[in-house]
Amino acid sequence: MGGDHAPASPVAGAIEALHKHTDIEIILVGDQARIEEEFAKLHVKQPKRLTIHHASQVVEMADAAIDAVRRKKDSSISRAVDLLADGAADALVSAGHTGAFVAAAKIKLRTLPGVDRPGIATVMPTEHSLFLLIDAGANVDSDPRHLLHFGIMGSVYSREVMGRKNPKVGLMSIGSEASKGNELTREAYKELSRAKINFIGNVEGHDLFNKAVDVVVCDGFVGNVILKTSESLAGAIFSWLRRELKKDLVRSFGALMAKEAFYAIRRRTNTEEYGGMPLLGVNGICIKAHGNSTPKAIRNAIRVAREAVTQQVNPHIVEEIAQHESGSSGQIPRAD
Repeated sequence: MGGDHAPASPVAGAIEALHKHTDIEIILVGDQARIEEEFAKLHVKQPKRLTIHHASQVVEMADAAIDAVRRKKDSSISRAVDLLADGAADALVSAGHTGAFVAAAKIKLRTLPGVDRPGIATVMPTEHSLFLLIDAGANVDSDPRHLLHFGIMGSVYSREVMGRKNPKVGLMSIGSEASKGNELTREAYKELSRAKINFIGNVEGHDLFNKAVDVVVCDGFVGNVILKTSESLAGAIFSWLRRELKKDLVRSFGALMAKEAFYAIRRRTNTEEYGGMPLLGVNGICIKAHGNSTPKAIRNAIRVAREAVTQQVNPHIVEEIAQHESGSSGQIPRAD
């Protein structure tokens, strides 16, 4: 029931996902009457692989995160996390209140063994590929050990879900040298250097979209600023181009000739294509979709959740953090 277009987008996106993936079942958690109204609007019957779990309350965007989880026990996000915690679901997708999403997951699911703080990971495009940014907003304050765990978890996700064989992990800082940055990044650099991941050192702001890096580690404050600034800039650039290309006929003709190139770039920068952001480190697969998610974005968020379950992301995270803590050497055997 959360998000700018709820319950319309979640319902439509769920139906699209069922058509796309024949091996999944979906539980829609929320106001049953309103959900059924959406079926009527779409002129469809309730699909066989879809059930409704009624929840009478909704966490509004103005609600304080932890208070909402504690007071609104029958909210859609709380009930959805309960289903995950009880084993009635394998993964959770939400486009609602990010703070409540993170708080409910931390309180009801707890973190994975060895993990101190969960982190939100988000996929971002570069000229030639994609990279994973973690943490994108789950924690405003972090310590070096948290950033170490973000690096390990991001490396696992990049390898298991994104298909990178030996993910390159970089630390967000203000210079490439190990001595650059604040106390947090300098200490995190030392921690990440000792981890059994492919740590390539610091990356700077101008490296993000043109350097060969698969995972970028930062605290949630910095990560959220990077994420929202990048999304806003991408939208602004397309608006500027649209305005300039319409100023005269010559430009309009040139734009018409190059429209496929513009569409290709638009697809690469469109958050709908990447679905949702995994909250890595909690004891369950939790995917956070954008608040303004369209049905397509919800469908892709469900795809991301399915991939995280089938690739056993959480067991791999537990194994690799345990390996780091024990100081053992060598690679952990990969499950086929």
